[in-house]
Amino acid sequence: MELEDQAVRARKDLFARAIAAAPGRLHLAAHSHHLWPDVTFDAQMEAWADAAALADRKWDKALGQVYPAAQALAAEELSLPSPETVVFAPNTHTLLMVLKSAIARRPVRVLSTDGEFHSFRRQAARWAEAGEIELTLIPSEGPDFAARFLAAARAGDFDLIFVSHVFFKTGLVFDHVWDLAELSRPEGPWVVVDGYHGFRAVPTDLSALADRVFYVAGGYKYAMAGEGAAFLHAPPGFGGRPALTGWYAEFGDLEGPPGGVGYTRDASRFLGATFDPSGLYRFVAAGRMLAAEGLTTAAIAAHVGALQASLLARIAGGEAGRLAEAVPINPPRAGPQARFLALRHPRALAWKQALMEKDVVVDVRDDVLRIGLSIYHDADDIAGFCEAARALD
Repeated sequence: MELEDQAVRARKDLFARAIAAAPGRLHLAAHSHHLWPDVTFDAQMEAWADAAALADRKWDKALGQVYPAAQALAAEELSLPSPETVVFAPNTHTLLMVLKSAIARRPVRVLSTDGEFHSFRRQAARWAEAGEIELTLIPSEGPDFAARFLAAARAGDFDLIFVSHVFFKTGLVFDHVWDLAELSRPEGPWVVVDGYHGFRAVPTDLSALADRVFYVAGGYKYAMAGEGAAFLHAPPGFGGRPALTGWYAEFGDLEGPPGGVGYTRDASRFLGATFDPSGLYRFVAAGRMLAAEGLTTAAIAAHVGALQASLLARIAGGEAGRLAEAVPINPPRAGPQARFLALRHPRALAWKQALMEKDVVVDVRDDVLRIGLSIYHDADDIAGFCEAARALD
């Protein structure tokens, strides 16, 4: 695909503040810390102004207006039947802790992979050490991964199945992840899909699965909202009484034993306690901007896909120096595509450090160099990256 045929043009104008803040920087890590659009600056200032003007009553707006707007945006993006199945938290780690606490069996029998993000990987390893869970891990690479994982899920006796839609290290897309919904039951197993590298990166429709599958993601990456706005879609009837619970989970229509601890019937049963609402202000502002500009997930994916194809062609043609020696793990293909390229090479870390010295921002996971593109990139950025890469040794 020629860059001139992209579905949408690059929109650097929407990120003028972030680009002007470091004019010499070439930021190619949108998959890691996405640059914040200008509207999020105004949203951050609005959160401060509300706190100053409303003081204690700021929560009337934060919880009565901003929070429901954030729920609605997440539900619309995922085609969820109701925004009331969405609950927000400061980070996904908090949500996973609360979710696991809602499973009564000990140890919890967990099926996952060796390719999950640190918020789950580290905690799961520690839970296993402490005897809190029995952990079964399936290798996440290899052409037969989907078949192996689905076979293990169907054959095993698990309480929790946790797996990524798009793997954070390799950018490989688990196309058959939604097949796991057939196994999900309120009594177990629960299927939890980590959608952090899929939300607003890969078009995702949960309308037919919302009653069976958990989905966790957040605003830090492709939702362009920064930290403090992670969320969980929780199917009704699953995990009614988390053991790890905060006082916000008792606001609303409660159910529970007489004289005992009550929980709301909707997803707010997973809520914690007092939090900084500014992340939700930014989440709403960024989401509304994308809608107003017609920047759908599919449109941005088409833009990024064209840039990725151009970059890989330049690398293969020798225009990026020694990067031609790297092995592309997730080259463009038919179907959903990660919003970053993953290139494997023993010198990945050294190359990342050398590029950082030139103010070219990419990142690395083990021996994998990751290059993340977004709507604020264009053909000149691809050319600039290749020029910087030619000097790598």
